[in-house]
Amino acid sequence: MFHLAGWRRAVTRVFRHENRDLLAFRGAELVGVLPLMRCRTPFLASHLISVPYGVYGGPLGADRDVEHALVAEARALARRLGVGRLELRCFEDPGVAELVPSTLYSAFLQKVPSDPTQVMAAMPKRARAEARKAIEKHHLELSEGEWYLGDLVELFGAAKQGLGSPGLPRAWFEALMEELPGKVVLHLARKGDLRLAATMSFVSNGVFSFYYIGNTPEANREYSATNFLTVRLQEWCATRGIPVFDLGRSRLDTGPYQFKKNQGFEPTPLAYRYDLVQAKELPSFNPSNPRTAKLRETWAKLPPAVARLLSGRLMRYLP
Repeated sequence: MFHLAGWRRAVTRVFRHENRDLLAFRGAELVGVLPLMRCRTPFLASHLISVPYGVYGGPLGADRDVEHALVAEARALARRLGVGRLELRCFEDPGVAELVPSTLYSAFLQKVPSDPTQVMAAMPKRARAEARKAIEKHHLELSEGEWYLGDLVELFGAAKQGLGSPGLPRAWFEALMEELPGKVVLHLARKGDLRLAATMSFVSNGVFSFYYIGNTPEANREYSATNFLTVRLQEWCATRGIPVFDLGRSRLDTGPYQFKKNQGFEPTPLAYRYDLVQAKELPSFNPSNPRTAKLRETWAKLPPAVARLLSGRLMRYLP
């Protein structure tokens, strides 16, 4: 999904980062690509990232030799540009010993039953009970439509602020819809007229990526809305013949990480790799870092209008 050119067009359009894609050829035949963007920081430095605002990236080639050649050229480019670091968000180990590994994140993917009635049956007992409660007791419903974009922007921004993090601007979601036609799906979970959660997901190459979600404070506390969405969206995939469900990336041993395991998804450690060209350490601006606690606490207390205004500007520097 994140190797698609439309993703990087959206990044350039909204956040103004520079495309530095690398292509590999054998003769006239294209045999590999490394999607790469130069992302600037507020302190004049820049980094090469594959792929910004995405959870997967790295080289994609006809064979390992092609992928190694792409990484070697990316490392050389990083030095020519004098960037702080080269960051490759690889799903699998690219096999380059000179790169620094990070084990901070895991992905959660599993096959979707071909019969939608088997989705709930395949879930662990407790998760199945929560999903049934959402459906049978709380009568949650799932709706689909591009017109839920406004709900997503509002709920996503509010949820992120509650966690002490900046949200994403509406322009970003609009750009994804326009640059990735036919691959973006919006859903809303609701109880009658009460909105509980809105999602933006992506469908590409037989994989459904449950990517962005915004929910109300009571959505999970009272209504098990994310359990509900996990079931209903897998059923949505089953009825359309989409074989793989990607529940997204999570940091090791966090609440979301444990939630996904409780839904029956097994973690796959992600093979993120770094070349610290001028940087002294791996990036650490994430909620797991205790040094950011005061910033998160302050952000959560901002007036919502101020947080929305600042989020778009700040997210340019948090790719």
